Amino acid sequence: MNLKAINTKGKLRIYSISNETSLALPLIEGGISAGFPSPAADFLDSTIDLNKYLIKHPSTTFIAITDGVSMTDAGIADKDLLIVDKSLEPSDGKIAVCILNGEFVLKRLKVDKDGIWLMPANENYKPTKITEYHDFEIWGIVTFSIQKH
Repeated sequence: MNLKAINTKGKLRIYSISNETSLALPLIEGGISAGFPSPAADFLDSTIDLNKYLIKHPSTTFIAITDGVSMTDAGIADKDLLIVDKSLEPSDGKIAVCILNGEFVLKRLKVDKDGIWLMPANENYKPTKITEYHDFEIWGIVTFSIQKH
């Protein structure tokens, strides 16, 4: 997966994706025990290409790097990589990259009879109700987040 910077200004850095090359990595099938050890065996039976696994629609997918902590309770931390697909339909409960009054924001969408809300996943932040006074656009839906451990 080759990344080319599209926008590195502001709080969200955005990169386009080129998946012209593949990288087959060894895949341990059957899972790795996070509890009691399981007997070791030849689990490296197959490979996985992360381009094919993470990116379903290459022409409408981009990668963004987060800046901030408003989504930590959703498992998204500062400086995480986000795989974002612009072709997916926004709906209630999805995490979306949006433009709100000229700035990128990352929030969970809440769609109800009262309209659209941008919901943080951190109690230190308040929800935002989208009104006709907001300049608002949904850029894409987060499909994966990748953290460094």
